[in-house]
Amino acid sequence: MKSKTAILLELWSEARTRFSNQLQNLTEADLTKKLSPSPNSIGFLIRHICDVELLFAKNVFGDSTVKIIAKTVIDKKDTGEWTNLADLKAYVKQSFTTLKAIIEKQDDEDWETSVTTQEFGTKTKAEAFGRVVSHTTYHAGQIAIINKYVH
Repeated sequence: MKSKTAILLELWSEARTRFSNQLQNLTEADLTKKLSPSPNSIGFLIRHICDVELLFAKNVFGDSTVKIIAKTVIDKKDTGEWTNLADLKAYVKQSFTTLKAIIEKQDDEDWETSVTTQEFGTKTKAEAFGRVVSHTTYHAGQIAIINKYVH
């Protein structure tokens, strides 16, 4: 029988493909696309997803090795600077690897412990994990819509 951690990792890895699979066909020209009146470009959304994943690794799951300046969270708007596809793809890989590594260290009991953050108050780690999974897929949907309708 699989552990809770193994099952949740499978769930997250599969859900995250809704985001990561889109990156295979993106070009640098796609990164500046926006769907009016939304202020956020595809490049911003990619960076934002990764910023939030790294914040979760650090603040929810306690990875003290994570050093992050979550510029998209700090700025709260697209500054137009997320236009380097290779850099963004490397950041996607880094955020996935970092969050995966700290999740793998969770015991079954850890998922029931509570964490408190400014953003969402007090939740169990399992509930908080649901937030990061849905956050990534939510923005992945935005990326897909922008790519579909903006040419």
